[in-house]
Amino acid sequence: MAKNNNTLLALDLGSKTGWALRQAGGAITSGTIEFRPGRFEGGGMRYLRFKRWLAEMKQHGVDTIVFEEVRNHKGIDAAHAYGGFMATLTSWCEQQEVPVPYRGIPVGTIKRHATGKGNASKVEVMEAMRRKGHDPIDDNASDALAILHWALDEEAMP
Repeated sequence: MAKNNNTLLALDLGSKTGWALRQAGGAITSGTIEFRPGRFEGGGMRYLRFKRWLAEMKQHGVDTIVFEEVRNHKGIDAAHAYGGFMATLTSWCEQQEVPVPYRGIPVGTIKRHATGKGNASKVEVMEAMRRKGHDPIDDNASDALAILHWALDEEAMP
């Protein structure tokens, strides 16, 4: 279960990843970070930067990670990028000295929990997070906050 003393990281995976962090004391922060490769870099650099960022986040004492589990992508590039981020995340979690528990949550489940509708728009999810007292920087951070609240409310993690 997502206990009050756990530090929980919620992720909306992508080249522009949304994140929300609930620290053991209850403080919640959120934002976005970009992992797009530079002009003269190979495509794998985004995943190496993502892995380094995960290591930085672990320094905050992250106990559990939840992420948006996407089953349908609008394009091939998005599907490839998501698959790379998910593979990097899950292998990184498994590789830790004490593996970090992780879980994917379907998009519809997250939207339904946040708004009451499984097909809610990005704007509706953002409005729902604002009603909870957050000021997400964009829809990626808003999605990460919605994932975080699902995990906290459903007590989904060990």
